[in-house]
Amino acid sequence: MIYNILKSVHIFSVIAWMAGLLYLPRIFMYHADTKINKETSETFKVMERKLFSIIMTPAFIFTWITGLSMTHYLGFDTWLILKLFFVLLLTVYHFLCRKWLTNFANDSNKITSKFFRITNEIPAIFLIAIIILVIFKPF
Repeated sequence: MIYNILKSVHIFSVIAWMAGLLYLPRIFMYHADTKINKETSETFKVMERKLFSIIMTPAFIFTWITGLSMTHYLGFDTWLILKLFFVLLLTVYHFLCRKWLTNFANDSNKITSKFFRITNEIPAIFLIAIIILVIFKPF
C-alpha cells in the first residue's frame, strides 16, 4: 500500500514538474522577444516566478523524494540507474531554468527567443527516454 501511495504521488509530481519544464521555456521564448514593453515584461516575470517556485520546485522535490523512496521496493536495476541519469539531466535543466529566470528577473537576459524555442524540446526528449526505460525495463 505504501508503494502505491508513493507511486501515485510520484506520477503526479512528475506530471507537474514536466508541465513546468515544458512551459517555462515557452514563457521565456515570449519574454525574450525584443518587441515587448515594460508592463508585459513585468507580467512575464510574475508568471515565471510563480510557475517555478509554486509548481515546478515542489514537484521537483516530491519527484525526487518519492522516486528515491520507491527504490526501497524496486531495488537498483540497470534500467533504473539509466533512468536516474536522465532524471539528473532534467534536474540540471531545472536549475538552468532557474538561472534564466533570474536573468529575466534582473533584466539581464541576453538569450534569444529562438534559443528558448529549441531548448524547450529538451525535457520532452528526456521524458521519452524515461518512459521507454520505465515501461520496457530493457536492461
